[in-house]
Amino acid sequence: MRECAGALSAGGSSSEQPWQPPSSSGKGFRLPRIQLWDLGGPLAWAYMLGYLAVMLILPISALLAKSSLVPLEQFIARATEPVALSAYYVSFSMAIVAGVINAVFGFLLAWVLVKYEFPGKKWIDAAVDLPFALPTSVAGLTLATVYSEEGVLGSLLMKLGVNVVYTRLGVAVAMVFVSFPFVVRTMQPVLQEMEKEVEEAAWSLGASPWTTFTQVLLPPLLPPLLTGTALAFSRALGEFGSIVIVSSNFPFKDLIAPVLIFQCLEQYDFVGATVIGTVLLLISLVMMVGVNWLQSYAQRFRK
Repeated sequence: MRECAGALSAGGSSSEQPWQPPSSSGKGFRLPRIQLWDLGGPLAWAYMLGYLAVMLILPISALLAKSSLVPLEQFIARATEPVALSAYYVSFSMAIVAGVINAVFGFLLAWVLVKYEFPGKKWIDAAVDLPFALPTSVAGLTLATVYSEEGVLGSLLMKLGVNVVYTRLGVAVAMVFVSFPFVVRTMQPVLQEMEKEVEEAAWSLGASPWTTFTQVLLPPLLPPLLTGTALAFSRALGEFGSIVIVSSNFPFKDLIAPVLIFQCLEQYDFVGATVIGTVLLLISLVMMVGVNWLQSYAQRFRK
């Protein structure tokens, strides 16, 4: 009886140990370790630099090299032609207007999509990305149909004396349409990561909703808001397909710089197209550097 009890007790104690599958070596089974590729190695840097060189540095360098072949006097004369100056003004002014509009309403749309639950929310969230997938020519045709004299909105605006199609207002509307998803998609992840406890803590300390928004929530949202606005501005500045349809493309009226470049190419004026493209590139680069400086300054000020 004692031997049976000893055997049972030994068996009970052995059953309490965790089971391990057998292996050929007689020891516990272990999964093989997979060594991940060192992303900081020289091969990764070579791939990154090669990709940047092929996709970004070489095209920009080719444009700058071609523009450097133009004599300086001729370059300045072509870059400062009245038609070119008017195209610069229309392009940048309307792109800035589109960026400001998208910054305000894109922020509000992102706030509503994150903070509130309502029927049809998923459909609206999915529709935000529609300008990304929609061809710009189709976008221009859609806007021209809606805002024309026979369109739903166009007929109402015409009664108020507002004409959208074939004006600078139509250029701004097209720029807003193609670029507004950038602000929404930039702000959404940041808003989703913000903790509700921060707002509740501010309320418990006696802060009003407006004070909580301006002093607690808005400072960390400024850098992504500037990023989204800069992306929207860049996308609006480079828009071509939809603006060709909704504008008259007349000089000194609503002609933008990308369309002017296309017109120069149609007339085999490669020098003019190169000069105007270089000016756009340099101005855009300066503005992007300024926006990045504002972002870094805002982050340092917040810290």
